[in-house]
Amino acid sequence: MAGGQAPEASPGRYQRRRDEIDDDDCADVLGIDVRGPDADPFDIPAKRAPVERLRRWRQAALVLNASRRFRYTLDLKKEEEKEQIRRKIRAHAQVIRAALLFKEAGEKQNHDTELPEILPRGFGIGEEQLTVMTRDHNYSALQEYGGVKGLANLLKTNLEKGIHGDEADLSCRANAFGPNRYPRKKGRSFWVFLWEACQDVTLVILIIAAVISLVLGIATEGIKEGWYDGTSIAFAVFLVIVVTAVSDYKQSLQFQHLNEEKQNIQVEVIRGGRWIQVSIFDIVVGDIVALKIGDQVPADGVVISGHSLAIDESSMTGESKIVMKDQKSPFLMAGCKVADGFGTMLVTAVGLNTEWGLLMASISEDNNEETPLQVRLNGVATFIGIVGLSAAAMVLVVLFARYFTGHTTNSDGSVQFVKRHTSVKSAIFGSIKILTVAVTIVVVAVPEGLPLAVTLTLAYSMRKMMADKALVRRLSACETMGSATTICSDKTGTLTLSQMTVVQSIVGEVKLQPAGNVDKLSPTVVSLLLEGIAQNTSGSVFEAQVMLCSHHTTTKDGSVEVTGSPTEKAILSWGLDLRMKFAEERSRSSIIHVSPFNSEKKRAGVAVVARDSDVHVHWKGAAEIVLSLCTSWLDVDGSPHEMTPDKANQLKKLIEDMAEQSLRCIAFAYRNLDLKDVPSEEQRINWQLPDNELTLIGIIGMKDPCRPEVRDAVELCKKAGVKVRMVTGDNLKTAKAIALECGILDDSEASAQAIIEGRVFRAYDDTERENVADKISVMARSSPNDKLLLVKALKKIGHVVAVTGDGTNDAPALHEADIGLSMGIQGTEVAKESSDIIILDDNFSSVVKVVRWGRSVYANIQKFIQFQLTVNVAALVINIVAAVSSGNVPLNAVQLLWVNLIMDTLGALALATEPPTDQLMRRPPVGRREPLVTNIMWRNLFIQVIIIEFLGKFTSTVRLNWKLWLVSIVIAFLSWPLAFVGKFIPVPRTQLKDLILRCWPKSGESAAQQTQDDRIAESRV
Repeated sequence: MAGGQAPEASPGRYQRRRDEIDDDDCADVLGIDVRGPDADPFDIPAKRAPVERLRRWRQAALVLNASRRFRYTLDLKKEEEKEQIRRKIRAHAQVIRAALLFKEAGEKQNHDTELPEILPRGFGIGEEQLTVMTRDHNYSALQEYGGVKGLANLLKTNLEKGIHGDEADLSCRANAFGPNRYPRKKGRSFWVFLWEACQDVTLVILIIAAVISLVLGIATEGIKEGWYDGTSIAFAVFLVIVVTAVSDYKQSLQFQHLNEEKQNIQVEVIRGGRWIQVSIFDIVVGDIVALKIGDQVPADGVVISGHSLAIDESSMTGESKIVMKDQKSPFLMAGCKVADGFGTMLVTAVGLNTEWGLLMASISEDNNEETPLQVRLNGVATFIGIVGLSAAAMVLVVLFARYFTGHTTNSDGSVQFVKRHTSVKSAIFGSIKILTVAVTIVVVAVPEGLPLAVTLTLAYSMRKMMADKALVRRLSACETMGSATTICSDKTGTLTLSQMTVVQSIVGEVKLQPAGNVDKLSPTVVSLLLEGIAQNTSGSVFEAQVMLCSHHTTTKDGSVEVTGSPTEKAILSWGLDLRMKFAEERSRSSIIHVSPFNSEKKRAGVAVVARDSDVHVHWKGAAEIVLSLCTSWLDVDGSPHEMTPDKANQLKKLIEDMAEQSLRCIAFAYRNLDLKDVPSEEQRINWQLPDNELTLIGIIGMKDPCRPEVRDAVELCKKAGVKVRMVTGDNLKTAKAIALECGILDDSEASAQAIIEGRVFRAYDDTERENVADKISVMARSSPNDKLLLVKALKKIGHVVAVTGDGTNDAPALHEADIGLSMGIQGTEVAKESSDIIILDDNFSSVVKVVRWGRSVYANIQKFIQFQLTVNVAALVINIVAAVSSGNVPLNAVQLLWVNLIMDTLGALALATEPPTDQLMRRPPVGRREPLVTNIMWRNLFIQVIIIEFLGKFTSTVRLNWKLWLVSIVIAFLSWPLAFVGKFIPVPRTQLKDLILRCWPKSGESAAQQTQDDRIAESRV
């Protein structure tokens, strides 16, 4: 077979227009509204397809085995049932809380909390008490237990160091309060798949025909000769069923494994005084969990401490309302998302003791989701099936006509049916044989396995992509990635190693050598600097100390562990170089308010009150932005000086010099505040920390080296016709230096048009954005909203856009992009849920591997289609021509069933699971509306049919002797050069369908427009 060649592809961006333009202007080449009632029902968008469109293609599909064909598609009825279950559980929780409020109102005089008679060993509170208190958000019960501190004592938890965390402690807590797991519905067994495979209408007819054939054969020819036909048909049907069931069962197991991987969220907890990452399934009651913006609340619990902690409870309450959490409203529900701020929580209920656990146990997480390619293949299968049914009906009519008119003869020349002489038994036997052939043609012609070939290749690709550090959340992303024409990538952690270190630091007018040398700094400056580093951070430092145990003293090795984001870790490590004692520094002052880092403001602030009641407001952030807020600067001796224009320009020049060395610049500033100017505790929730009249303390430059493999990966994308764009929050100079280092820019491209700041792009109107978007290679000082605007502009001009993101604010861009790629290490849960694929190692080279796999999916499907169409066309043509001309069919039922077994199942296993090749990345992206059967495939198809028709001997099947084996080998050798020569037959760029449609009469204006569109597309290709 010559089916290894993939089609000549055209960039996907020039195929988007049919999806994007308005319905009024959306007409195909025949002037028909492609989105109207006559639109192609097998054409659905890759993301957020309307339910009506999903229903329409199901109704249009020709299906002989619905349970198999629709197994890996979205069960619309089940989705409605899931939503009803969610509503019931939410309503149940609300009713319980309302009942509790009524009960408390009537029993205000009773303040005694009844303790159960039996408490878990070692704990002062029981599972039921915790569950009821948390589920009902019973604040008065929490107060009766002594508040959060009293509750922690009952749970044997140290609010500073967490639980012990050894195996015995974890096991004891899991036994007492349950594990953080919920029962999952078991996957279907192999026997279910076997039963579903048996439900194919055609196979049922063949089994009945085999039984009748067996009975009549034994009755007419005796048991020695009469059992061949019936038994061989039954055996072939049995093999088809078994192989189909085994294949489908293996796919099901793969999807189950991938589903478990998606649910395995990593959570940060403190155990034994050390912050560590654990699986969400390993959380136990009594754990102290760190929460930050974008995280998912892993279990029910209460807030220990928090700053601007806002929770999105819409997943549990169904209301799109952000709820602020503090000491007065401390209860947290599992499954909710942190919308803003950060804090810590004490876990009080896990698993089925939470509403989230009940919800997840009540609904099954299925991977069933139809992809555009899968739906299009259903359309192809329907078309082939109609042709096959027509052919089978024609063969049936012709064979019956010839048989009953006496034109069908046996091998010895005798007529099979003679009127008034042939017995009824013989006539029925002959009719059964004809019917069996017709039904078998239908089995071969209706390719039930064609849409499932997509699922097979997607399942295979998803499993292999896991090894390449990519976890697929949505199946459609696999195939859409093959059409990607541009990738908008973050810088930190994706293009770089995410290993930041402070390499330059400037305080006052002194450049510290090395960066952590404080010898030239006065105690005042050092104190302010270390206070800002220790308090204005979302990271942490664990310093091993001497630990006293009940029996002996263990001395640690004095090692230090720094946790947090790459930027926070770099700053805290620099603070340690400045001789900072993190715990001591934190204890010297108290935090009274926090303004978390914001991608729009590019800075973070904190207000602290020292022991002498002095209030300091510390800010850190993008150097030029913080510098613009400063009206004075601090010298090394601690004396403040006015920020004159000359001094500001001098500092800007220093920042630019560091940026040109690809350093990220961070500035530290502070201001004093009178205690009387600080709002009361109740008013602080909406307090905006003052960020004017700041005093600059210092500026640092952090180096984050490019990943060594990024340059080659970017070069590979360029060869593949995929443009890489860098979208970063760094300033223009840093972004340009990194882009040059990564190969995104070369010296000739480093112009004003290729590099733009987010604020400039943001100021353009929609038309201007679309005009400049395609030229942009680097966007610096960008906000998440700028990234969203860029994605929209690129999509409007026809690009298929892939976007990387890790923050909560990146969620809109990830959702809007054709393919959203979130980061597995630095990415928040909100970003991951909005994405289609999770890059587990945060590496850009893994993104490029996803592109390879996306192209491989499409190429493998096309190989399978070419193989199946070749067999289909050849088998149908041979049987139709033979039936019409001679009244006999050379391919009998058993032979056709063996062909079907090889073609429909084994062929799919072989061709749909081929790994990607380097050749795939030397082609342009696959068009999203690229025909599944291209001109090259049609050419290969006709060549192979000719080879089969004229070089094969199909008139009879005989046992091969050595001479016939030699003839077969010679025929095979002759077919190779013929296929090779056939590859050089030129094919037109215009697709076969369009060539045919051009022959149809249409208006001159429409024809001229079509010709112009073709010229534009071909010039761009």
